[in-house]
Amino acid sequence: MKEILDAIQSQDAQSADFAALPLPDSYRAITVHKDETEMFAGLETRDKDPRKSLHLDDVPLPELGPGEALVAVMASSVNYNSVWTSIFEPVSTFSFLERYGRLSELSKRHDLPYHIIGSDLAGVVLRTGAGVNSWKPGDEVVAHCLSVELESSDGHNDTMLDPEQRIWGFETNFGGLAEIALVKSNQLMPKPDHLSWEEAASPGLVNSTAYRQLVSRNGAGMKQGDNVLIWGASGGLGSYATQFALAGGANPICVVSSPQKAEICRAMGAEAIIDRNAEGYKFWKDERTQDPKEWKRFGKRIRELTGGEDIDIVFEHPGRETFGASVYVTRKGGTITTCASTSGYMHEYDNRYLWMSLKRIIGSHFANYREAWEANRLIAKGKIHPTLSKVYSLEDTGQAAYDVHRNLHQGKVGVLALAPQEGLGVRDPEKRARHIDAINRFRNV
Repeated sequence: MKEILDAIQSQDAQSADFAALPLPDSYRAITVHKDETEMFAGLETRDKDPRKSLHLDDVPLPELGPGEALVAVMASSVNYNSVWTSIFEPVSTFSFLERYGRLSELSKRHDLPYHIIGSDLAGVVLRTGAGVNSWKPGDEVVAHCLSVELESSDGHNDTMLDPEQRIWGFETNFGGLAEIALVKSNQLMPKPDHLSWEEAASPGLVNSTAYRQLVSRNGAGMKQGDNVLIWGASGGLGSYATQFALAGGANPICVVSSPQKAEICRAMGAEAIIDRNAEGYKFWKDERTQDPKEWKRFGKRIRELTGGEDIDIVFEHPGRETFGASVYVTRKGGTITTCASTSGYMHEYDNRYLWMSLKRIIGSHFANYREAWEANRLIAKGKIHPTLSKVYSLEDTGQAAYDVHRNLHQGKVGVLALAPQEGLGVRDPEKRARHIDAINRFRNV
């Protein structure tokens, strides 16, 4: 690994030099173990501790197949799917790996007694498999997490509709929280050259997800002037949704849970902010009963902030806790676009407010390659910025996942893999200098 890291840090190594580097037989990776899937049985979700289930192991280097690439991972990040994997909810991810392993001889590699997790990376290509022409060893890249087979016609209009669509590092093995990752070559995108490794690794999953959910024609198709309600507006998904709304001429109404998070939204340029804790919104009277009076109070507060207008688009991801309110406050003919459901998957809402007011609910899941490419292009152009707030070592990934699980974080948290320290990998310091305040926005709170 030292030779690989030396070549990356030299900045003088050519593609042939990387291609000639010997690959290690094994590498360090963050894993969960198949024989531990019941370790949290009987515990409430909140009490399940990722620090107990995530392991730093030496694992064998996987075989490289056609259309694939091995990437030296300089940095990665933690997403909610990393948390779900670590606490084995809603199901153990080993069921995904077993199913994928039955697909083909090559996919059998993924069905292992350990799962290398992680759905983001920034790093350098080490090897490419047969049929890969657009990427070569030495290329500095980031990876999106869409894994598809595209043998069915269903996926050729929108690759997210491929029956074999999977999220890399969650529904596949050999993910990005490791020193080396195995990806399909069509997951690769150019690393934004003004960002450090850890900054470049952090947008991937959430940036692409927010782009499809809010901007793309496959999602809400946001336009100038739209009032967009953004739950968790300073969090991993919400912080990118807020930026897309502002950059696209929409009006974000940012819902947060503390004064500190409200300040982050103001720093991004948002003006309409609701601190739901300070204003005491309780959308549920008890576990089974919602409170429509609170929906109405919430709607009234929104109209105070918008000059009397209702919400055109709701950017929904908390799920059960907020969904009834989201449907209610959306204007006639408006759109609720939903993913993730971090507070629970079983949504309840009053259908009268949906059907009689001609509202739409759109399910949105990650992004196709084009959407991910466009989202990354906006990062590279400095139109959208990373929301990295804190960086952990690979050894401390369990703590990083714990902090995300307990909502102790802001924006995104990064993880250094091969990178020996923060701040490395910047290739365009002049562009970086122009955007440095925005790049560090989540670091300074």
